[in-house]
Amino acid sequence: PLDPQAKKFLDTMNGKKTRGLHEIGARRARDSYNARPAHLAPEWIDVFKVTNQTIVHQGLFIPLRIYTPVESISALQVCVFYHGGGMVIGSLDSYDTLCRQLSVQSGCFIVSVDYRLAPENKFPAAVDDAYAALDWVSQHTDTFNGDNKHLMIAGDSAGGTLAAVVALMARQHLTIKLKFQLLIYPALAAYADSESHHKFAKGYFLERLTILWFQECYIQTEADRRDFRCAPLNAQDLTGLPPALIIIADHDPLRDEGVEYAKRLKASGVNTELQEYDGMIHPFLSLAGILDQGRQAIALAAKALKTAHGVRS
Repeated sequence: PLDPQAKKFLDTMNGKKTRGLHEIGARRARDSYNARPAHLAPEWIDVFKVTNQTIVHQGLFIPLRIYTPVESISALQVCVFYHGGGMVIGSLDSYDTLCRQLSVQSGCFIVSVDYRLAPENKFPAAVDDAYAALDWVSQHTDTFNGDNKHLMIAGDSAGGTLAAVVALMARQHLTIKLKFQLLIYPALAAYADSESHHKFAKGYFLERLTILWFQECYIQTEADRRDFRCAPLNAQDLTGLPPALIIIADHDPLRDEGVEYAKRLKASGVNTELQEYDGMIHPFLSLAGILDQGRQAIALAAKALKTAHGVRS
């Protein structure tokens, strides 16, 4: 059954006569997403320093936000973070409180990436930005006292897609050594056709029609869907990837994709932990202001980043 706190939230949301994101278009959807009540989000906490940085890649500007948890003489671990939003919505600001929590609780630098969004920028623009940001961070950790020997990636929903993709891409490059990947209810499949997509198609906050609209905005051709950079479950070889923690919710359309990816990682010899939260919905970490399990999952994610080597196979 649904967690009582999640049910209360859904009852409120489903009782409102609002149009779906797919009905109002990308710009208004972004405005609506950014205008979410602050009390829903993870609690805002102070960090030692927040630095906004813009990097240039192939003539394009990619904004980053670097969260420094504490003042430290020794170099700290670094995690590159990709926000959620179906590749269409989401921003540095809308994930600010989550990044603050992850940084302070883990004691790691969190580098949040503001990648290009669809439909203005179709696949693979977000992937290109995501990898360029990781590459820049790996080469410039010394500029903010980061330790590139302890480099990690994390992503939430569509950001989980990007984190999984970047891990696959980085595996081929000797200059980037990823220690860990954190995938929070990631979107990993080419089509929204799993059992969970249909079982939780409507009424559970993230709806199947919205997911299909996100894909329509982002994907250009059927060939894109077959590309692992679009859907990591298309990747034939998952060996040699960094250890992973995959967090999923059991009332989430994306649930089955996370389960399948965890199984394939384990079968490929990758040290992987799958943590499923009973009664939870997508995106429960971003609703940690009202969901106890959201706060618990943030604490688990931060602990995994802090230790990295402690993931069970």
